[in-house]
This record gives sequence, structure tokens and C-alpha cells, in this order.
Amino acid sequence: MGSATIGLNHFLVLSGILFTIGMFGVLTRRNAIAVLMSTELMFNAVNITLVAFSRYLAPAAFTGQIVAFFTIIIAAAEATVALAIVLLIYRSFQGINVDRINFMKW
Repeated sequence: MGSATIGLNHFLVLSGILFTIGMFGVLTRRNAIAVLMSTELMFNAVNITLVAFSRYLAPAAFTGQIVAFFTIIIAAAEATVALAIVLLIYRSFQGINVDRINFMKW
């Protein structure tokens, strides 16, 4: 039984599918939590692409892994701040429906 090799194209297709699902979720969801989950899905798709390119184009350098690590840190900070904002919005409006919140408009 031979081992199947996974090429760069497989990772790029997976990343593209995940990013498309995430973008669809951001554009169509009304719930703020679902929008945050969709942005995290897009961050993970970008991380897969970074690590795949790093692995296949420059295996000796860990540039893609390092950038992906920093992206994970930024995504965690973004999730923390965004969840705090969502909780404050929920306390003020008794709901987290994105299209009902328009208090940030002029």
C-alpha cells in the first residue's frame, strides 16, 4: 500500500474553499457571533495557505509558520475584543442582530 502524497494544490483548494465559506458567512449572517466565527474561518484559511507555501516553496525557512503564528495571536486578540464588544451590544440592545445595530452611524 503506497503513501499518497499531498501536493500544494490540495492545500490551496482546501484554503480557497474555507475562505469562500467564511466570506459567505460574513456577507450573509445577521448574528454577530456567526460573523466572528466566519472571520476566524477566513483567518484559518489564510494560515493554511501561508504554511503550505512555506512548506513547498522554502522548506528550510520557517517564514510561513512564523507569520501564521502571529496571525493566530492577532486572531485571538481580535476575538477577545470582538466578543467584549458583542457582549456590550447585547447588554444595550438585548440582541446581537447585526443589521439592527446602527448606533455607529453619523
